[in-house]
Amino acid sequence: MLHAVVMAGGSGTRFWPESRRNRPKQLLPITGGQAMLAETIARLDPLVPLERTWVVTNAQQVQGVRRVCPRLPVQNILVEPVGRNTAPCVGLAAAVIAEADCDAVIVVLPADHVISPVDEFQRALRAAVMAADQPGRFVTFGIPPTWPAIGYGYIRRAARTAVYEGLDCFHVAGFTEKPQAPRAQQFIDSGEYLWNSGIFVWRARTILDAIQQHMPELHLGLARIAEKIGESGFQAELDRVYPGLPAVPVDVGIMEKVEGALVLSAPFRWSDVGSWKSLYDEVKHDEHGNAAIFPKGGTLLAEDARGILAYSSEPQILAVIGVDDLVVVRTADAVLVARRDRAEDVKLIVDRLKAAGREDAT
Repeated sequence: MLHAVVMAGGSGTRFWPESRRNRPKQLLPITGGQAMLAETIARLDPLVPLERTWVVTNAQQVQGVRRVCPRLPVQNILVEPVGRNTAPCVGLAAAVIAEADCDAVIVVLPADHVISPVDEFQRALRAAVMAADQPGRFVTFGIPPTWPAIGYGYIRRAARTAVYEGLDCFHVAGFTEKPQAPRAQQFIDSGEYLWNSGIFVWRARTILDAIQQHMPELHLGLARIAEKIGESGFQAELDRVYPGLPAVPVDVGIMEKVEGALVLSAPFRWSDVGSWKSLYDEVKHDEHGNAAIFPKGGTLLAEDARGILAYSSEPQILAVIGVDDLVVVRTADAVLVARRDRAEDVKLIVDRLKAAGREDAT
């Protein structure tokens, strides 16, 4: 059966001041609808029911996960004591799922991406499950690039292997992490590269066998944790062993090493929405290029102003006059005003707050 593992442990610092350690981006209605985690889980319905949906998060965010996903079985929330990147996260979930369903196929996906339309995502997921049906296959989704992004990883595709659900499936020739601008342009010009979506499909047994072969230290740690699955001491053993696991991305630890990596050319629109700037690119604008996101109600009044992204977590009137290309964010205890092309530098403000001991504000 198909299971879903949703990775929901990130801090989302580039969405400060709305995103904080205890309420990061994935637990917020950043795009103006539901919390991003809730939208991610809803996107899986009806292919993956809630009883086969698993969320991996951290202790600080458990209550937030339960708040935004109240129907998710509480035993399906796996709690990392510390973040150790995606390979341990994926391995932990696979070990737990394999214990309950030895023939499980798993889709692994981040909690905080924007994907549309849903029917095309589900078509691609069905295709990926077909591609991953045989042992030893590791399937990911590649997004046809529309510009030479330097903030995304890239997948070089090789020969086409098959067509599933009308979608081309290719062997993977290689992975490249976040290239510099000239190289990214070369990738675009070649027509051989896709953006790496960070979404994977494989059998539980396939990924666990690959971890044993390519990441033996992680395998040994997961084996100790797995001995306690279903027992009262599971979380205690997880808390004891997990901090010592290698902190490695699954792309680096597994996908770059295996021979059975495949990539499906995705038919859906995708964004990791990594900053206020990228959020502006994803939402609707008025005739002056202004965008307003007020999850609880509010109004943007723009006079002689263009290219504004306005966001408020409280019902507010935000007014801007005679300025262009700004991000204006208002929360209960902070206000951010930044040039839109500098919005990713908000992490510098977070760093300053941490250095000043203002953990309450981060």
